[in-house]
Amino acid sequence: MLLEEFNRADRDEAVAALRPCVDVGRWYEGLVDRRPFPSIEALVTQATVVAEPFTPREIASALAHHPRIGERSQGDSRESTLSRSEQAGVDPSDAEIQEALRAGNIAYEERFGRVFLIRAAGRSAAEILASLQERLQNDPEVEDLVVAEQLSEIALLRLRGTVTA
Repeated sequence: MLLEEFNRADRDEAVAALRPCVDVGRWYEGLVDRRPFPSIEALVTQATVVAEPFTPREIASALAHHPRIGERSQGDSRESTLSRSEQAGVDPSDAEIQEALRAGNIAYEERFGRVFLIRAAGRSAAEILASLQERLQNDPEVEDLVVAEQLSEIALLRLRGTVTA
């Protein structure tokens, strides 16, 4: 959607465009309510402001539909399509990496009680796995901050792909 179209869209249409970026009502409603934006940069700046900080409840809500790293999101929703695209660097035919990611995902979920979240776009499976293994060493409080930052990065990346100049 072009920025001009986003600025003119009715509220429901604008919300529907942003919800797949990150399903946090305060975030997408805050952006819709701040329209019109003079530029993509202004939109992204406000998206960053609105996201700071995502609360633990918002993070849990956003992660409720998030697939595990290394598992392909099913369905044809915009969010599923985005997730598959972002995880393009994770080759499902690499059995060794897939098994290490599977085991790491389980260990992460047991330690932190939620799915492992990382901005996967532009990262290889080996980089993602190394980050997963490193973050397993974090204290829960530190990991909460890392997850909030990763969620914000994902939202901004998706926003830039959703609303364009």
